[in-house]
Amino acid sequence: MTPPGTSPAPPGTTTTAGGTSAPGKSHTGNAPAQGQGQAVAGQRAGFDGLGLEAGHCAVVGLQWGDEGKGQIVDLLTSRFAAVTRYNGGNNAGHSVHVGENKFALHLIPSGIINPGILNVIGNGVVVDPSPVTGILKEIASLRSKGVAVGDNLRISSRAHVVMPYHKTEDALREAVTAQAAGFEAIGTTGRGIGPCYADKAHRSMAIRVGDLIEPGVLRVKLTQVIAVKNVIYTALAQYAGQAFAPIDLEQTLADALAWGEQLRPHIVDTRRLLSDLQDQGKRILFEGANAALLDVDHGTYPFVTSSSTSALGIGTGTGLYPSKLANRIGVAKAYTSRVGSGPHPTEQLNAIGEHIRTVGNEFGTTTGRPRRCGYLDLTAVRYSAQLNGCTALVLTGLSVLSGLETLKLCIGYDLHGTRHDDFLPDADQLEAATPIYEELPGFTEPTGGIRAYSDLPAKARAYVERVEDFVGIPIRIVCVGPKREQVIVR
Repeated sequence: MTPPGTSPAPPGTTTTAGGTSAPGKSHTGNAPAQGQGQAVAGQRAGFDGLGLEAGHCAVVGLQWGDEGKGQIVDLLTSRFAAVTRYNGGNNAGHSVHVGENKFALHLIPSGIINPGILNVIGNGVVVDPSPVTGILKEIASLRSKGVAVGDNLRISSRAHVVMPYHKTEDALREAVTAQAAGFEAIGTTGRGIGPCYADKAHRSMAIRVGDLIEPGVLRVKLTQVIAVKNVIYTALAQYAGQAFAPIDLEQTLADALAWGEQLRPHIVDTRRLLSDLQDQGKRILFEGANAALLDVDHGTYPFVTSSSTSALGIGTGTGLYPSKLANRIGVAKAYTSRVGSGPHPTEQLNAIGEHIRTVGNEFGTTTGRPRRCGYLDLTAVRYSAQLNGCTALVLTGLSVLSGLETLKLCIGYDLHGTRHDDFLPDADQLEAATPIYEELPGFTEPTGGIRAYSDLPAKARAYVERVEDFVGIPIRIVCVGPKREQVIVR
Protein backbone atom coordinates (compact mmCIF):
# COMPACT_ATOMS: atom_id res chain seq x y z
CA MET A 1 0.00 0.00 0.00
CA THR A 2 1.30 3.47 -0.85
CA PRO A 3 0.97 5.98 2.02
CA PRO A 4 -1.01 9.17 1.33
CA GLY A 5 0.54 12.56 0.71
CA THR A 6 2.98 11.40 -1.96
CA SER A 7 3.97 12.40 -5.46
CA PRO A 8 5.56 10.58 -8.40
CA ALA A 9 9.37 10.50 -8.47
CA PRO A 10 11.87 8.75 -10.67
CA PRO A 11 13.84 5.98 -8.97
CA GLY A 12 17.50 6.39 -8.04
CA THR A 13 17.28 10.19 -7.94
CA THR A 14 20.44 12.00 -6.89
CA THR A 15 20.84 15.72 -6.50
CA THR A 16 23.61 18.11 -5.64
CA ALA A 17 23.04 20.84 -3.08
CA GLY A 18 21.39 23.73 -4.85
CA GLY A 19 21.27 21.74 -8.12
CA THR A 20 18.79 19.67 -10.06
CA SER A 21 18.19 15.98 -10.45
CA ALA A 22 17.49 13.74 -13.39
CA PRO A 23 15.33 14.00 -15.34
CA GLY A 24 15.56 17.76 -14.88
CA LYS A 25 13.43 18.31 -11.80
CA SER A 26 14.67 19.94 -8.64
CA HIS A 27 14.40 17.71 -5.57
CA THR A 28 15.24 19.13 -2.17
CA GLY A 29 12.91 17.09 0.01
CA ASN A 30 11.19 19.15 2.71
CA ALA A 31 14.17 21.44 3.14
CA PRO A 32 13.33 24.71 4.93
CA ALA A 33 12.24 27.62 2.82
CA GLN A 34 14.76 30.32 2.03
CA GLY A 35 15.64 32.18 5.20
CA GLN A 36 14.98 29.28 7.57
CA GLY A 37 18.72 28.69 7.91
CA GLN A 38 19.00 32.25 9.25
CA ALA A 39 16.09 31.57 11.58
CA VAL A 40 17.81 28.49 12.94
CA ALA A 41 20.98 30.49 13.41
CA GLY A 42 18.94 33.06 15.27
CA GLN A 43 17.74 30.36 17.67
CA ARG A 44 21.40 29.84 18.58
CA ALA A 45 21.92 33.49 19.38
CA GLY A 46 22.45 34.15 23.07
CA PHE A 47 23.32 30.51 23.59
CA ASP A 48 24.92 30.26 27.05
CA GLY A 49 27.27 27.39 26.44
CA LEU A 50 24.58 24.76 26.07
CA GLY A 51 21.53 27.00 26.10
CA LEU A 52 19.36 24.86 28.35
CA GLU A 53 16.04 26.22 29.51
CA ALA A 54 14.96 25.93 33.12
CA GLY A 55 13.46 22.52 33.81
CA HIS A 56 14.31 18.94 32.98
CA CYS A 57 16.12 17.63 29.94
CA ALA A 58 16.01 14.47 27.82
CA VAL A 59 18.82 13.11 25.66
CA VAL A 60 17.51 10.75 23.00
CA GLY A 61 18.93 8.98 19.95
CA LEU A 62 17.41 9.83 16.58
CA GLN A 63 18.55 6.82 14.56
CA TRP A 64 18.92 3.10 15.30
CA GLY A 65 21.13 3.58 18.35
CA ASP A 66 24.86 3.99 18.98
CA GLU A 67 24.72 7.74 18.28
CA GLY A 68 26.94 8.74 21.21
CA LYS A 69 24.25 9.66 23.73
CA GLY A 70 26.47 8.69 26.67
CA GLN A 71 29.03 11.31 25.70
CA ILE A 72 26.35 14.02 25.75
CA VAL A 73 24.79 12.85 29.02
CA ASP A 74 28.26 12.91 30.58
CA LEU A 75 28.74 16.45 29.29
CA LEU A 76 25.41 17.69 30.68
CA THR A 77 25.29 15.78 33.97
CA SER A 78 26.85 18.44 36.22
CA ARG A 79 23.90 20.75 35.50
CA PHE A 80 21.38 18.30 37.01
CA ALA A 81 20.62 16.67 40.35
CA ALA A 82 19.85 13.26 38.86
CA VAL A 83 20.27 11.23 35.69
CA THR A 84 17.46 8.77 34.99
CA ARG A 85 17.10 5.79 32.64
CA TYR A 86 13.47 5.17 31.67
CA ASN A 87 13.49 2.32 29.13
CA GLY A 88 15.29 -0.71 27.78
CA GLY A 89 17.71 -3.08 29.43
CA ASN A 90 21.30 -4.13 29.05
CA ASN A 91 20.73 -4.56 25.33
CA ALA A 92 21.67 -0.88 25.19
CA GLY A 93 25.22 0.34 25.65
CA HIS A 94 26.52 3.83 26.32
CA SER A 95 30.24 4.53 26.16
CA VAL A 96 31.85 7.36 28.13
CA HIS A 97 35.49 8.25 27.52
CA VAL A 98 37.30 10.07 30.35
CA GLY A 99 40.96 10.61 29.58
CA GLU A 100 42.34 7.22 28.64
CA ASN A 101 39.52 5.36 30.42
CA LYS A 102 36.50 4.01 28.58
CA PHE A 103 33.40 3.17 30.60
CA ALA A 104 30.92 0.88 28.83
CA LEU A 105 27.58 1.28 30.60
CA HIS A 106 24.56 -0.90 29.89
CA LEU A 107 22.03 -0.36 32.69
CA ILE A 108 23.52 2.26 34.99
CA PRO A 109 22.99 5.86 33.82
CA SER A 110 26.02 7.63 32.37
CA GLY A 111 25.91 10.16 35.21
CA ILE A 112 27.54 7.61 37.51
CA ILE A 113 30.98 8.78 36.33
CA ASN A 114 30.31 12.20 37.88
CA PRO A 115 30.60 12.45 41.69
CA GLY A 116 27.64 13.86 43.58
CA ILE A 117 25.01 12.95 40.96
CA LEU A 118 22.07 10.69 41.76
CA ASN A 119 21.54 7.95 39.16
CA VAL A 120 18.07 6.43 38.84
CA ILE A 121 16.87 3.34 37.00
CA GLY A 122 13.16 3.86 36.44
CA ASN A 123 10.27 1.42 36.39
CA GLY A 124 10.28 1.28 32.58
CA VAL A 125 13.71 -0.40 32.52
CA VAL A 126 14.13 -4.18 32.63
CA VAL A 127 17.00 -5.14 34.94
CA ASP A 128 19.29 -8.12 34.57
CA PRO A 129 20.62 -8.55 38.14
CA SER A 130 23.21 -11.21 37.36
CA PRO A 131 26.83 -10.77 38.53
CA VAL A 132 27.88 -12.48 35.30
CA THR A 133 25.89 -10.56 32.69
CA GLY A 134 23.93 -7.87 34.50
CA ILE A 135 23.96 -4.90 36.81
CA LEU A 136 25.96 -6.53 39.61
CA LYS A 137 28.74 -7.12 37.09
CA GLU A 138 28.48 -3.50 35.99
CA ILE A 139 28.68 -2.26 39.58
CA ALA A 140 31.75 -4.39 40.25
CA SER A 141 33.43 -3.16 37.06
CA LEU A 142 32.84 0.50 37.94
CA ARG A 143 34.16 0.04 41.47
CA SER A 144 37.29 -1.67 40.12
CA LYS A 145 37.98 1.52 38.14
CA GLY A 146 37.56 3.74 41.18
CA VAL A 147 33.97 4.85 40.53
CA ALA A 148 31.86 5.00 43.69
CA VAL A 149 28.56 3.11 43.48
CA GLY A 150 26.43 3.35 46.61
CA ASP A 151 23.79 5.88 47.62
CA ASN A 152 24.21 7.48 44.19
CA LEU A 153 22.37 4.57 42.53
CA ARG A 154 18.67 3.91 42.94
CA ILE A 155 16.65 1.18 41.21
CA SER A 156 12.87 1.15 40.93
CA SER A 157 11.18 -1.59 42.90
CA ARG A 158 8.69 -1.72 40.01
CA ALA A 159 11.26 -2.34 37.28
CA HIS A 160 10.94 -5.82 35.83
CA VAL A 161 13.65 -8.45 36.16
CA VAL A 162 15.38 -10.19 33.27
CA MET A 163 15.72 -13.73 34.58
CA PRO A 164 18.13 -16.34 33.17
CA TYR A 165 15.23 -18.19 31.55
CA HIS A 166 14.40 -15.08 29.50
CA LYS A 167 17.71 -15.48 27.66
CA THR A 168 16.88 -19.13 27.03
CA GLU A 169 13.54 -18.06 25.58
CA ASP A 170 15.18 -15.38 23.45
CA ALA A 171 17.48 -17.94 21.84
CA LEU A 172 14.73 -20.53 21.37
CA ARG A 173 12.35 -18.08 19.72
CA GLU A 174 15.05 -16.86 17.33
CA ALA A 175 15.86 -20.47 16.45
CA VAL A 176 12.21 -21.30 15.81
CA THR A 177 11.68 -18.13 13.76
CA ALA A 178 14.76 -18.87 11.67
CA GLN A 179 13.34 -22.29 10.78
CA ALA A 180 9.84 -21.09 9.98
CA ALA A 181 9.42 -20.62 6.22
CA GLY A 182 8.95 -17.00 5.18
CA PHE A 183 10.06 -15.47 8.46
CA GLU A 184 13.16 -13.38 9.11
CA ALA A 185 14.74 -13.35 12.56
CA ILE A 186 14.57 -9.98 14.32
CA GLY A 187 18.27 -10.06 15.15
CA THR A 188 17.89 -9.79 18.92
CA THR A 189 20.90 -9.31 21.18
CA GLY A 190 19.90 -12.48 23.02
CA ARG A 191 19.82 -10.63 26.35
CA GLY A 192 16.25 -11.68 27.20
CA ILE A 193 14.84 -8.17 26.87
CA GLY A 194 11.88 -8.97 24.61
CA PRO A 195 10.72 -12.00 26.61
CA CYS A 196 10.95 -9.97 29.83
CA TYR A 197 8.79 -7.17 28.42
CA ALA A 198 6.38 -9.79 27.09
CA ASP A 199 6.06 -11.27 30.59
CA LYS A 200 5.40 -7.77 31.90
CA ALA A 201 2.40 -7.60 29.56
CA HIS A 202 1.35 -11.13 30.54
CA ARG A 203 1.31 -9.91 34.19
CA SER A 204 1.06 -13.26 35.96
CA MET A 205 4.41 -14.29 34.43
CA ALA A 206 6.47 -11.33 35.63
CA ILE A 207 9.04 -10.79 38.38
CA ARG A 208 9.75 -7.26 39.56
CA VAL A 209 12.85 -5.95 41.32
CA GLY A 210 10.95 -5.52 44.57
CA ASP A 211 10.11 -9.24 44.52
CA LEU A 212 13.81 -10.11 44.81
CA ILE A 213 13.82 -8.99 48.46
CA GLU A 214 10.54 -10.73 49.37
CA PRO A 215 11.37 -14.48 49.68
CA GLY A 216 7.80 -15.66 50.22
CA VAL A 217 6.39 -13.64 47.35
CA LEU A 218 9.22 -14.65 45.05
CA ARG A 219 8.77 -18.37 45.73
CA VAL A 220 5.06 -18.25 44.92
CA LYS A 221 5.64 -16.30 41.70
CA LEU A 222 8.55 -18.39 40.47
CA THR A 223 6.70 -21.63 41.15
CA GLN A 224 3.92 -20.53 38.82
CA VAL A 225 6.19 -18.96 36.21
CA ILE A 226 8.62 -21.86 35.94
CA ALA A 227 5.85 -24.44 35.60
CA VAL A 228 4.53 -22.59 32.55
CA LYS A 229 7.96 -21.79 31.11
CA ASN A 230 9.07 -25.42 31.20
CA VAL A 231 6.07 -26.44 29.12
CA ILE A 232 6.61 -23.67 26.56
CA TYR A 233 10.37 -24.09 26.30
CA THR A 234 10.12 -27.84 25.87
CA ALA A 235 7.83 -27.33 22.87
CA LEU A 236 10.03 -24.60 21.36
CA ALA A 237 13.18 -26.68 21.80
CA GLN A 238 11.53 -29.70 20.21
CA TYR A 239 10.49 -27.64 17.16
CA ALA A 240 14.00 -26.15 16.86
CA GLY A 241 15.64 -29.54 17.30
CA GLN A 242 17.50 -28.41 20.42
CA ALA A 243 18.02 -29.93 23.83
CA PHE A 244 16.36 -28.26 26.82
CA ALA A 245 16.98 -28.96 30.51
CA PRO A 246 13.96 -27.92 32.61
CA ILE A 247 14.41 -24.83 34.78
CA ASP A 248 15.23 -25.73 38.38
CA LEU A 249 12.99 -23.84 40.79
CA GLU A 250 15.18 -24.06 43.89
CA GLN A 251 18.36 -22.98 42.13
CA THR A 252 16.60 -20.12 40.39
CA LEU A 253 15.05 -18.99 43.67
CA ALA A 254 18.38 -19.15 45.54
CA ASP A 255 20.17 -17.15 42.84
CA ALA A 256 17.47 -14.51 42.65
CA LEU A 257 17.35 -14.01 46.43
CA ALA A 258 21.14 -13.65 46.53
CA TRP A 259 21.01 -10.99 43.83
CA GLY A 260 18.22 -9.23 45.69
CA GLU A 261 20.26 -9.01 48.90
CA GLN A 262 23.14 -7.39 47.04
CA LEU A 263 20.82 -4.91 45.36
CA ARG A 264 18.67 -4.22 48.45
CA PRO A 265 20.41 -0.92 49.37
CA HIS A 266 19.58 0.49 45.94
CA ILE A 267 15.91 -0.57 45.65
CA VAL A 268 13.38 2.21 46.28
CA ASP A 269 10.16 3.73 44.99
CA THR A 270 11.81 5.84 42.30
CA ARG A 271 8.55 7.54 41.28
CA ARG A 272 8.34 9.10 44.73
CA LEU A 273 12.05 9.92 44.67
CA LEU A 274 11.83 11.76 41.34
CA SER A 275 8.63 13.53 42.35
CA ASP A 276 10.30 14.78 45.53
CA LEU A 277 13.27 16.06 43.55
CA GLN A 278 10.96 17.92 41.21
CA ASP A 279 9.00 19.41 44.12
CA GLN A 280 12.31 20.66 45.53
CA GLY A 281 13.04 22.47 42.28
CA LYS A 282 15.78 20.05 41.28
CA ARG A 283 16.47 19.35 37.61
CA ILE A 284 16.47 15.83 36.17
CA LEU A 285 18.27 14.57 33.07
CA PHE A 286 16.54 11.67 31.32
CA GLU A 287 18.81 9.33 29.41
CA GLY A 288 17.19 7.46 26.55
CA ALA A 289 18.40 3.97 25.70
CA ASN A 290 18.34 2.49 22.18
CA ALA A 291 16.89 5.16 19.84
CA ALA A 292 13.74 6.51 18.21
CA LEU A 293 13.79 4.28 15.12
CA LEU A 294 13.78 1.27 17.47
CA ASP A 295 10.69 2.46 19.36
CA VAL A 296 8.19 -0.35 19.74
CA ASP A 297 5.36 1.89 18.50
CA HIS A 298 7.04 4.42 16.22
CA GLY A 299 10.13 2.63 14.92
CA THR A 300 10.68 0.32 11.94
CA TYR A 301 8.37 -2.35 13.34
CA PRO A 302 8.86 -5.27 13.77
CA PHE A 303 12.63 -4.66 13.63
CA VAL A 304 12.55 -2.64 16.84
CA THR A 305 13.25 -3.11 20.52
CA SER A 306 10.56 -3.87 23.10
CA SER A 307 10.17 -0.52 24.85
CA SER A 308 9.23 3.11 24.28
CA THR A 309 12.62 4.55 23.37
CA SER A 310 11.62 8.12 22.52
CA ALA A 311 10.99 10.99 24.91
CA LEU A 312 7.33 9.93 24.78
CA GLY A 313 8.27 7.01 27.07
CA ILE A 314 9.56 9.16 29.92
CA GLY A 315 6.21 9.54 31.66
CA THR A 316 5.34 5.86 31.76
CA GLY A 317 8.96 4.80 32.29
CA THR A 318 9.44 6.93 35.40
CA GLY A 319 6.00 7.81 36.75
CA LEU A 320 6.86 11.49 36.50
CA TYR A 321 4.53 13.61 34.40
CA PRO A 322 6.82 15.37 31.90
CA SER A 323 5.27 18.85 32.17
CA LYS A 324 8.67 20.36 33.08
CA LEU A 325 10.60 18.62 30.30
CA ALA A 326 11.72 21.86 28.68
CA ASN A 327 14.79 20.52 26.85
CA ARG A 328 14.75 17.60 24.42
CA ILE A 329 18.13 17.03 22.83
CA GLY A 330 18.29 14.68 19.87
CA VAL A 331 21.59 12.99 19.06
CA ALA A 332 22.39 11.81 15.53
CA LYS A 333 25.54 10.59 13.88
CA ALA A 334 26.82 12.28 10.73
CA TYR A 335 26.10 8.98 8.99
CA THR A 336 23.73 6.06 9.62
CA SER A 337 24.37 2.71 11.24
CA ARG A 338 22.27 -0.09 12.63
CA VAL A 339 23.00 -3.50 14.08
CA GLY A 340 20.98 -6.64 13.52
CA SER A 341 18.22 -7.18 10.99
CA GLY A 342 15.83 -4.68 9.48
CA PRO A 343 15.69 -2.11 6.67
CA HIS A 344 18.59 0.31 6.18
CA PRO A 345 18.03 2.21 2.90
CA THR A 346 21.36 4.05 2.86
CA GLU A 347 23.52 1.04 3.82
CA GLN A 348 26.72 0.84 1.77
CA LEU A 349 27.98 -2.67 1.16
CA ASN A 350 31.18 -1.33 -0.36
CA ALA A 351 34.34 0.62 0.46
CA ILE A 352 32.27 3.56 1.76
CA GLY A 353 30.53 1.38 4.34
CA GLU A 354 33.80 -0.26 5.31
CA HIS A 355 35.49 3.16 5.73
CA ILE A 356 32.75 4.32 8.08
CA ARG A 357 32.77 1.07 10.08
CA THR A 358 36.56 0.97 10.44
CA VAL A 359 37.24 4.66 11.11
CA GLY A 360 34.16 5.01 13.32
CA ASN A 361 34.88 1.78 15.22
CA GLU A 362 31.33 0.73 14.49
CA PHE A 363 31.03 -2.38 16.61
CA GLY A 364 28.32 -2.80 19.24
CA THR A 365 29.08 -1.69 22.80
CA THR A 366 26.91 -4.49 24.16
CA THR A 367 27.41 -7.31 21.66
CA GLY A 368 30.53 -6.41 19.69
CA ARG A 369 28.62 -7.09 16.47
CA PRO A 370 29.78 -5.10 13.40
CA ARG A 371 27.29 -2.38 12.56
CA ARG A 372 25.80 -1.86 9.13
CA CYS A 373 26.97 1.55 7.92
CA GLY A 374 25.91 4.02 5.26
CA TYR A 375 25.09 7.60 4.37
CA LEU A 376 23.09 9.89 6.63
CA ASP A 377 19.33 9.47 6.23
CA LEU A 378 18.07 13.00 6.85
CA THR A 379 14.46 12.00 6.31
CA ALA A 380 14.72 9.58 9.22
CA VAL A 381 16.46 12.12 11.46
CA ARG A 382 13.79 14.74 10.79
CA TYR A 383 11.04 12.21 11.59
CA SER A 384 12.69 11.28 14.88
CA ALA A 385 13.31 14.91 15.81
CA GLN A 386 9.61 15.63 15.31
CA LEU A 387 8.62 12.52 17.25
CA ASN A 388 10.72 13.61 20.23
CA GLY A 389 9.80 17.30 19.98
CA CYS A 390 13.49 18.13 19.88
CA THR A 391 14.57 21.60 20.93
CA ALA A 392 18.21 21.06 19.91
CA LEU A 393 20.38 18.60 18.01
CA VAL A 394 23.82 17.09 18.50
CA LEU A 395 25.75 15.78 15.50
CA THR A 396 28.39 13.19 16.36
CA GLY A 397 30.99 11.30 14.34
CA LEU A 398 31.81 14.12 11.93
CA SER A 399 35.49 13.16 11.89
CA VAL A 400 34.60 9.70 10.53
CA LEU A 401 33.62 11.26 7.20
CA SER A 402 37.05 12.79 6.61
CA GLY A 403 38.60 11.31 3.50
CA LEU A 404 35.38 10.65 1.59
CA GLU A 405 35.36 12.47 -1.75
CA THR A 406 31.59 12.84 -1.94
CA LEU A 407 29.04 12.90 0.86
CA LYS A 408 25.47 11.85 0.17
CA LEU A 409 22.39 12.79 2.19
CA CYS A 410 19.11 10.90 1.86
CA ILE A 411 16.33 13.48 1.48
CA GLY A 412 13.46 11.17 0.53
CA TYR A 413 12.58 7.82 -0.98
CA ASP A 414 11.27 6.35 -4.17
CA LEU A 415 8.74 3.59 -3.49
CA HIS A 416 7.42 1.83 -6.58
CA GLY A 417 7.85 4.99 -8.67
CA THR A 418 6.31 7.37 -6.16
CA ARG A 419 8.35 9.94 -4.25
CA HIS A 420 8.02 10.12 -0.47
CA ASP A 421 9.42 13.08 1.42
CA ASP A 422 8.47 11.66 4.82
CA PHE A 423 10.03 8.72 6.63
CA LEU A 424 8.48 5.29 6.10
CA PRO A 425 8.33 3.61 9.52
CA ASP A 426 6.74 0.46 8.09
CA ALA A 427 9.61 -2.00 7.69
CA ASP A 428 8.27 -3.62 4.51
CA GLN A 429 7.87 -0.27 2.76
CA LEU A 430 11.25 1.02 3.90
CA GLU A 431 12.93 -2.20 2.75
CA ALA A 432 11.46 -1.72 -0.73
CA ALA A 433 12.30 1.99 -0.94
CA THR A 434 15.21 3.48 -2.88
CA PRO A 435 16.88 6.50 -1.27
CA ILE A 436 16.84 9.83 -3.08
CA TYR A 437 20.20 11.45 -2.46
CA GLU A 438 21.58 14.94 -2.39
CA GLU A 439 25.34 15.22 -2.85
CA LEU A 440 27.82 17.50 -1.12
CA PRO A 441 31.58 17.65 -1.63
CA GLY A 442 33.53 15.75 1.00
CA PHE A 443 36.53 16.94 3.01
CA THR A 444 39.95 15.39 3.55
CA GLU A 445 41.28 17.35 6.51
CA PRO A 446 41.33 15.56 9.90
CA THR A 447 38.98 17.15 12.42
CA GLY A 448 39.59 15.18 15.64
CA GLY A 449 41.85 17.85 17.12
CA ILE A 450 39.66 20.84 16.27
CA ARG A 451 37.95 22.59 19.19
CA ALA A 452 36.20 25.58 17.56
CA TYR A 453 33.45 25.35 14.98
CA SER A 454 35.00 28.11 12.85
CA ASP A 455 38.18 26.04 12.55
CA LEU A 456 36.40 23.10 10.90
CA PRO A 457 37.01 22.72 7.15
CA ALA A 458 34.55 24.80 5.13
CA LYS A 459 33.09 21.68 3.50
CA ALA A 460 32.57 20.05 6.89
CA ARG A 461 30.72 23.15 8.11
CA ALA A 462 28.60 23.14 4.96
CA TYR A 463 27.63 19.54 5.70
CA VAL A 464 26.64 20.36 9.29
CA GLU A 465 24.62 23.37 8.20
CA ARG A 466 22.79 21.43 5.51
CA VAL A 467 21.74 18.88 8.11
CA GLU A 468 20.54 21.68 10.36
CA ASP A 469 18.59 23.40 7.59
CA PHE A 470 16.88 20.21 6.46
CA VAL A 471 15.80 19.11 9.93
CA GLY A 472 14.91 22.68 10.93
CA ILE A 473 16.30 22.44 14.46
CA PRO A 474 19.56 24.07 15.62
CA ILE A 475 22.62 21.86 15.99
CA ARG A 476 24.06 23.00 19.32
CA ILE A 477 26.96 20.57 19.49
CA VAL A 478 29.24 18.89 16.96
CA CYS A 479 31.40 16.00 18.17
CA VAL A 480 34.66 15.19 16.39
CA GLY A 481 35.49 12.18 18.53
CA PRO A 482 34.23 10.21 21.55
CA LYS A 483 36.28 11.95 24.26
CA ARG A 484 35.07 14.70 26.56
CA GLU A 485 37.38 17.25 24.98
CA GLN A 486 36.24 16.42 21.44
CA VAL A 487 32.99 18.35 21.81
CA ILE A 488 32.47 21.59 19.86
CA VAL A 489 29.73 23.89 21.15
CA ARG A 490 28.34 26.21 18.50
